[in-house]
Amino acid sequence: MRPCWLVSLTLFASPLFASAQDVASGPAKGEKVPALKVQDVTGQHQGKEIDYVAERKDKPTVYLLLRADQFDRPMNRFMRELDKLVKKEGGDAYVVAVWLTNDADKTKELLPRVQQSVGYEATALTYVADKAGPKGWGINGDARLTAVITAGGKVAATFGYNSLNETDVPAVRDALKKAKGKD
Repeated sequence: MRPCWLVSLTLFASPLFASAQDVASGPAKGEKVPALKVQDVTGQHQGKEIDYVAERKDKPTVYLLLRADQFDRPMNRFMRELDKLVKKEGGDAYVVAVWLTNDADKTKELLPRVQQSVGYEATALTYVADKAGPKGWGINGDARLTAVITAGGKVAATFGYNSLNETDVPAVRDALKKAKGKD
């Protein structure tokens, strides 16, 4: 018979060792990437509504769909590290960060300040005025951030996070390299 403390330790310690990627969220791997009309605040199409999926077509892209009310410093560190990596790798990869919000005015004011503070170089800061997320993207309401890696017009990988920071970037980097055919 196991001592009670061992059972208790096992039950309480398990979440500590669980992967941060612990929420199923986003479109399924292999699916065609759904349309994504966003308001671009700081990206290549600043000040315009654009369908980034139509714009990016087959180019490798990391879409970060994040709950605006959950944006914090660890999430920002994740995004900054991913931006640096994509910039360093070169090529035509790009990151599109999409704030999911019910307060478009507040988000529209926030994103330029975030850009000015961080100085993203390979990331567009955008928003969708719908906290539930864009239609067809299958965003889980429990996910603080959903990363969707695409290439060739298809979903290559998805990651759903309850919590995250810059230490979660290598898994996304590896999925992006694989999607680009550079394993």
